[in-house]
Amino acid sequence: MLLNLICVFLLCFFIDGVWSQFEGDDFEPYPNNKASHRPTQEIFEEYEIDYWRKNALNAINERLHRKINKNVAKNVILFLGDGMSFPTISAARVFMGGEEKKLAFEKFPHTAISKTYCVDHQTPDSACSATAYLCGVKAKLGTIGVGPAVVKQNCTLMNKKENHVDSIARWFQIKGKKTGLVTTTRVTHASPAAIYAHTAARQWESDTNVLNYKEDPKMCEDIAHQLVHGDTGGNLNVVFGGGRRMFLPKEFTDEEGEAGYRSDRVNLVEEWKNLRKDRGDVCEYVWNSTGLANLADDTEYVLGLFDTNHLPYNLERNKTKTPSLVEMTESAIRLLQKKNKGFFLFVEGGKIDLAHHESWARKALDETLEFSKAIQKAVDITNEKDTLILVTADHAHTMSMSGHAERGSDVFGYAGLGIDAIPYPILNYANGAGYKPYAEDGKRYLPSREELKKLDYRVPSNVPLRFETHGADDVPIYARGPMSHLFSGVMEENVIPHLLGVAACVSNDINCDEVDKLA
Repeated sequence: MLLNLICVFLLCFFIDGVWSQFEGDDFEPYPNNKASHRPTQEIFEEYEIDYWRKNALNAINERLHRKINKNVAKNVILFLGDGMSFPTISAARVFMGGEEKKLAFEKFPHTAISKTYCVDHQTPDSACSATAYLCGVKAKLGTIGVGPAVVKQNCTLMNKKENHVDSIARWFQIKGKKTGLVTTTRVTHASPAAIYAHTAARQWESDTNVLNYKEDPKMCEDIAHQLVHGDTGGNLNVVFGGGRRMFLPKEFTDEEGEAGYRSDRVNLVEEWKNLRKDRGDVCEYVWNSTGLANLADDTEYVLGLFDTNHLPYNLERNKTKTPSLVEMTESAIRLLQKKNKGFFLFVEGGKIDLAHHESWARKALDETLEFSKAIQKAVDITNEKDTLILVTADHAHTMSMSGHAERGSDVFGYAGLGIDAIPYPILNYANGAGYKPYAEDGKRYLPSREELKKLDYRVPSNVPLRFETHGADDVPIYARGPMSHLFSGVMEENVIPHLLGVAACVSNDINCDEVDKLA
């Protein structure tokens, strides 16, 4: 009898201890690796009531003295963090050095919320979402630069001009302004492709891809071909990213010994050079960091393909060979600023998304920090009076940041104990390759602290999938510069380019005179 009472007492004690995690006042955080970068004095200050009152007063004063910039946006730079969800931003702050930190774009004065669903799916992909935030029209999943009437993989509907929707880059070109794109993915990937392409399938990056879908490349023009020969693609002043193989024939070996992927025996890099030389343009093709750093001052058009595929993750990048997103962004801006009548530049941190798909949260957060550095560089070398900088994401991901980890904890540490008395990590995915089945004894898998620190550590997920999926969440918008106050409230994603067009006086719907009257 006494033994039974002791067992009941111990069981109640255990249950009470575990359950206390879910009762806010009694919660005891799991002992975590402390990674606080805050000075001791700053930590003490935060325990004073006056610290937070002063903090709030500073925020009030900043807003009360904020002036609305109603200038025309001579230049527009659209930064796209592919898959940069709210949890990604929050976790990146902690990864950078603390919960109180701010990424470059979080210092922007105006914010809004973007609704990302596409016409036929709750959760979008990067193709239909890019068509929305670049071309101003929501479309079907997997289609780029075409309206919602186009069915995926339908060449007939894709080729009808009435189904084509031009991007804001084209609007700038029609007004005689310069344009460019920068990405850490292939330049033919879904997000950058919406700048210049019209296709019923995002996978049709080269003619070989079209053939793999049992379609005729002469009827379904591939994306790489449209970049070189299309109305918008053929007039881009700057193209920086990866995807070299999509422009080269299979029989050709590039500068790094990699074979091309095209089946039509066409070398689109050479065609790009010849087309511009025939027009009398000063153009240059570069393929590595050295070439980028040594571009001639009088260069008018530049094609930079820095990898056969996507660019490497920043943490794995050979810095002597592959330029960083910061370096590409700075070079693009300086080229576009020459003889400047105004320009539009699209900059994508594309590997945030690719890392999330692999459940590599450490790489995703590092790519987010690199994205922030590129934005800061743009802020540093442009003028807020005439340059509108917009930062947003195309869609979310399923990574969450949860539990009750102590302030200053390593974001790749543990958050608390489950009711099974096994610790759980701060970061988790709803689905993906990080799923681990329960052990034979019924216990949940516990990643070690050493495993949590690895670069290729796959964060746990609840559902096993080969690749983690996108999330259907809304995503943030941050704006700075002329007419940035237009970005407020909750909006459909397709409104973004229309507001940019109004701010820069390149809109087809509202002319500058009307804007002046209303502003």
